[in-house]
Amino acid sequence: MNSSTFRHARRLGALLWPSLALAADPSAAMEARLAQLRADPPALYAFLLRMPKGGDLHNHLTGAVYAESYLDAAAEDGLCANLRAGSLVPPSKDGGCVDGDVPAARAASDNALRNALIDSFSMRDFWPGRESAHDHFFATFTKFNAVKPEHRGAFLADLTRRAAEQNESYLEVMATNGKPVNPLADKVGWNQDNADFDHNREQLLAAGLDTFVEQLRARVDDTEKSRRAALGCGTEPDSPACRVVVRYLFEVLRESPAQQVFAQALAGFRLAAADPLLVGVNFVQAEDGAISMRDYHLHMRIMGYLRKTYPKVHVTLHAGELAPGLVPPEGLRFHIREAVEIAGAERIGHGVDLSYESDSGGLAELMRRNRVLVEISLTSNDQILGVRGNQHPLPEYLKAGVPMAISTDDEGVSRTHLTQEFLRAAIDYKLSYAELKEMARNSLKYAFVEEPEKTRLQKDLEDRFRAFEK
Repeated sequence: MNSSTFRHARRLGALLWPSLALAADPSAAMEARLAQLRADPPALYAFLLRMPKGGDLHNHLTGAVYAESYLDAAAEDGLCANLRAGSLVPPSKDGGCVDGDVPAARAASDNALRNALIDSFSMRDFWPGRESAHDHFFATFTKFNAVKPEHRGAFLADLTRRAAEQNESYLEVMATNGKPVNPLADKVGWNQDNADFDHNREQLLAAGLDTFVEQLRARVDDTEKSRRAALGCGTEPDSPACRVVVRYLFEVLRESPAQQVFAQALAGFRLAAADPLLVGVNFVQAEDGAISMRDYHLHMRIMGYLRKTYPKVHVTLHAGELAPGLVPPEGLRFHIREAVEIAGAERIGHGVDLSYESDSGGLAELMRRNRVLVEISLTSNDQILGVRGNQHPLPEYLKAGVPMAISTDDEGVSRTHLTQEFLRAAIDYKLSYAELKEMARNSLKYAFVEEPEKTRLQKDLEDRFRAFEK
């Protein structure tokens, strides 16, 4: 080889070497691809749609249903639409609509009505005015709750199909709550000044709490059967949607009186200890609510007590879903910490007020050391709290090494889905492919699903990544 040919070969090798290196290292190729697509959101979305995303760990069923599905169910149920409130209401005893209400079925052909109800049921096209985004969001849940509970299986089937279409393999859904035990809780009573948790527990059990637990268990099992039936899993068990594993979380309504919160939480722990489909307990409702703020410390003590009493039951808690101005400054200083230190939460939902907590750096280090995962819901945090961009603690958690997983929260109300949340994380926070992949892995690593199934899901995720990265 003469010198000219040698120099040409060296130049050619220099040009080819990056491509050869990327071919040898799929992760490097994916990093390069993601960086290239970041300036082209539609193409990046297509890329992320195909990317394996593990699971969605923070998903409320009632908020995950799209308004269009509620309208279809309302028509089937013969419900009426109250135009003033923008809500669904039951018909009169003779089956008609009264006081200016109209049949909800009319929304199938009346676009003005349909669009008004979709906007009322969700954050679509919402602009703050006399009503804040926070208030509009939480008000949506009362607007479609007239839909019959018999639709839950079909709603869950839709949610599962959507997950499968996005290359998800696992869902943890908040789909049942402890409201049925409230009358028993009120009957047993509560001494607010001297709350004896052992005594209250014994009284509730003696009064027949486990009868309600069995009823709740039957509801969870029936919901799962209805979901699988709606998907046709009996005849097509290997369809993509039927391969998605679904588990359930129990909701404790934190805006309830103390005796009801305790009874609901106790029922949730006993249910989770008995039914493998229900894998953990969580608090729901607005964290800035009057009772939520007043009784927050008591709620954390209740959860800590039950966590020790039923150590095999998992706990994830909405904590720190707050922002400056929503509550007084002192209300931002302790919610995440108490959820971790007192309640023993294994995961934190939202965790938005991290920077405003006392010793936020020490708290982040505690969460890193104890491997407390944060369920990140970017669209929800933007819509409800107005927290976005550099106001969000995602970079702070990332820098501190706190594990995170991306979630949807209420994808129907927010008009989002998990791929959209990954897209937002990739664009707004310039997350690398490795960081997104780690979050997908975390969604299974920190899932509450039973260990044999978790191991299988984790292996399946790695197989999906190998196929995706080819």
